[in-house]
Amino acid sequence: MSIPRERIDRLFALAKTAAGNGEFDRSREYVRLARRIAEQDRCGLPRRFKRFTCPACDVALRPGVNVRVRVRDGRIVMRCDCGATKRYPYDN
Repeated sequence: MSIPRERIDRLFALAKTAAGNGEFDRSREYVRLARRIAEQDRCGLPRRFKRFTCPACDVALRPGVNVRVRVRDGRIVMRCDCGATKRYPYDN
């Protein structure tokens, strides 16, 4: 595994922990730093990172803490506290 990928994974773990503790500003900084690393090294972001970060407010999403998760007809709907909504398909 490359060094940038390891740093992104570590920053995402820190962001999830910070969001779970209610430190949303710290979580936001970790997510922004990880995105900047991915841009500079052109390595892309893992799927779990994309799915569990808010595109609007850049905070790590923790179900039950700062995001509401609902299952609708063939899709998962995630709504952040900031109001941003993400939808993902799933197979029944």
